[in-house]
Amino acid sequence: MYYVCFYTVADPSRIPEVYPLHSAFVDEFAEGGGIAMIGTFGDPLAEGSMCVFRSQEAAEDFLSRDPFVTQGVASPSPLRQWDPLEYDSNGTPLAG
Repeated sequence: MYYVCFYTVADPSRIPEVYPLHSAFVDEFAEGGGIAMIGTFGDPLAEGSMCVFRSQEAAEDFLSRDPFVTQGVASPSPLRQWDPLEYDSNGTPLAG
């Protein structure tokens, strides 16, 4: 089971100022293994971004400390549980 959160940009004028703090936080947090995937959609200002976490606890911890959230740059959606069926490159389902 994964936990997914979507971000929408709340204050684009602050992205250049806060992005270095957000990026460093993401790198540090990812070292602990709580993030499975993170990234923007095609047009981040219009479409936002998404983060996939390995646990609800990791998601809640991340969202409570991410500078983009704490400094009002991005607004997170409510967390959603996600139970994907994953396949390898040959189309064989991976054990989950």
